[in-house]
Amino acid sequence: MDGFHLCPVSRSYQTILLPVTYSLVFLLGLALNAALLWSVCCRTRTRTRSSSSIIYLTNLSVADLLYVFALPPLIISNAMRGVWPFGNVVCKAARFFFFLNLHCSMMFLTCVSVHRFLGVCFPIAAVRLRSKELAVFASGCVWVLVTVEIFPTLFFAHTGPINNVTVCFDMTNPAQFKLYFPYGMFLAIVGFLIPFVIVLVCYCSMMKVLLRKARDISHPRAARLRNKSLRTLLVVFLLFVLCFAPYHVARTVYLFVRVYMTEDCRLLNLVMIAFKAWDPVVSLNCCVNPLLYFWSSDRHRRRLRAWLGWRKTRVQPGPVCVLGLRSTNRSEDLRAAT
Repeated sequence: MDGFHLCPVSRSYQTILLPVTYSLVFLLGLALNAALLWSVCCRTRTRTRSSSSIIYLTNLSVADLLYVFALPPLIISNAMRGVWPFGNVVCKAARFFFFLNLHCSMMFLTCVSVHRFLGVCFPIAAVRLRSKELAVFASGCVWVLVTVEIFPTLFFAHTGPINNVTVCFDMTNPAQFKLYFPYGMFLAIVGFLIPFVIVLVCYCSMMKVLLRKARDISHPRAARLRNKSLRTLLVVFLLFVLCFAPYHVARTVYLFVRVYMTEDCRLLNLVMIAFKAWDPVVSLNCCVNPLLYFWSSDRHRRRLRAWLGWRKTRVQPGPVCVLGLRSTNRSEDLRAAT
């Protein structure tokens, strides 16, 4: 949506790519995150619901829904070739919730990674460190820290005229890019690079421990639980590598070129299009995050398929939100909480 007075900007991709991808993210993100919250609140045992990993994933789902609800104005605006008819407040809210979701996603996924890492590498200490109280405290800290980290977005993001058309700037208006540049670098380092390094260290450490102890894991259930933890952390790692990392690289390059190489219009157009193309891709994390929960057990996967109507098979009885009734299938719930 950023426009340039001196450089002509190609917008041919904007009216097709962005509305279609944002609409897909809106539909899938709303359905999957609503299914996750429904499953946690109404179909999960109280003991399982209070497990650390479920607390992190539930908070992650709330952050996803906040962003999903901010998508309709972006869909309409991009379909109108960047024209923003919704006013300055909605513009600031849409940009704020985008970055809030992005950085909350990375932080809560980092919490999930540390949770799995402790269970595999330090199983004795994990009994104390993976408590419900600590998970609630860590989740509250994530919300506070990310909100403070993203708060300047409300100052930088606003509407403004570009070639006699009112637009909602992605980051800030062209006149403030030099002021925004240090803040953009801060977000890249604190919001992305540090969580990514933590996830990388957790994944490599888990791989090292599991490879070293592979021969000692003879009990089928212990091996299954450790393999599940490794698969979960692998998904988180791939999400950082394939989704978050390219976006932040493209964003950093775009900021650098926008501030220090504005005279090269061809390069400016190339890096801007590359950055814009990753906007909807990074938004797909709203759809991937709930899958970490539903992938945790066979029963969760059956619930998701039943909730979305993919299969008309009978779902195994689970806890209900009426009169405090609970299911007796305790072993599956305990496995999901690990």
